[in-house]
Amino acid sequence: MWYSNFLSNIGTWMQNVVLPAYIYQRTHRASAVGIFVFAQLGPLLVLSIPAGVMADRFDRRKWLVFAQSIQMAGSVLLGVLTITHSPIITLFLAQMMVGIGNACNAPAFSAVLPSLVRPEDLGGSISLNSASINGSRVSGPILVAIMMSWGVTAGQVFIFNAATYLFVTWAVMKIAIPPHVPQREQGLKSFTAGFRVARDRPSIGRMLISMSSFSMFCLPFVGLFPAVADLTFDIQPKTVMYKWLYATWGFGALLGALAIGTVLAPFDKRKVSQAGFLAFSVSMTLFATVRGTTLAFVTAFFLGIAYFGTTTSLMTVFQSRLETNIRARVMALWFMAFGGTIPLGNALFGPVMDAIGSRPVLYMGALWALFLAWWCNIEKIDQRVEPQPIKA
Repeated sequence: MWYSNFLSNIGTWMQNVVLPAYIYQRTHRASAVGIFVFAQLGPLLVLSIPAGVMADRFDRRKWLVFAQSIQMAGSVLLGVLTITHSPIITLFLAQMMVGIGNACNAPAFSAVLPSLVRPEDLGGSISLNSASINGSRVSGPILVAIMMSWGVTAGQVFIFNAATYLFVTWAVMKIAIPPHVPQREQGLKSFTAGFRVARDRPSIGRMLISMSSFSMFCLPFVGLFPAVADLTFDIQPKTVMYKWLYATWGFGALLGALAIGTVLAPFDKRKVSQAGFLAFSVSMTLFATVRGTTLAFVTAFFLGIAYFGTTTSLMTVFQSRLETNIRARVMALWFMAFGGTIPLGNALFGPVMDAIGSRPVLYMGALWALFLAWWCNIEKIDQRVEPQPIKA
């Protein structure tokens, strides 16, 4: 499952690095890039909860195959429309289709992952899964740079990505997915179960609010990376230099994710998460301040480490507190918080970047991360409300 997901993610991140650059090249507007990020991640806001309910209620194998098929069809359509130089609105609709498939897939996949390992290996499995995402974030741009030097077009990259969904589909059909007890709640109760857990467990609620605001105010630079590279460092998105800058940042994120399950494995992940927010604040400030290509690469690398080290450690704490029968529905809230609010931040701050540049937006993200380093104190909540905290 891990190998197939890694191969599929390579295609996903090839598309993720090419599409924003392609849209920015056609429109020269950060706000347009933000709209396309919304098409990709916005469905997480609307569909994560229904998808989580479906994943807890029905056969997760069939649901995952269904979700992969939607994403594959959307990527094929996106490739064809790009090759034929179709209007921007048609590309938006194709990307929205990919986003809908992703929203259907995320809660079910996150619920299956912990069931494939022993409870004591949960942190390592989450770290390895995060490493898969960020390893593909590194290798994807490198492959794009190589393929485009051979004359491969953006549309052909999207079709190549569509084919990679077959890897996960094959793995899902082959592996033994442990059975789960379908949830018995009906109607509105099944849809609000995740919210009830967040309300009744203060640490869960605090982590969800922290991640939601972190995605909204600190992570717009992820989706708006082409505009950030152009406006901050004068690195054009169509150049190979841009692909390498993105890969360098992704390599830092890969190491940050791996660190949670290796060198930082003995440490309390609650404290690691707090330290991660602080490290993100410092590295984001440096990234926004430096001048010159060399320093851009150096600070982007450390920003990547802080970014995914923080999110991986916090997700480990979060997942360790969820029972199997409610996992998909509560994880739906996590994906709404982590992925679903990113497009809102992009839609909000894309026009701001167009008007005043990228640096003020980056500084604001650094300031909010500094606040979260103080406010997201899960250990203190455990001591006050939950007398027997679970160490992740």
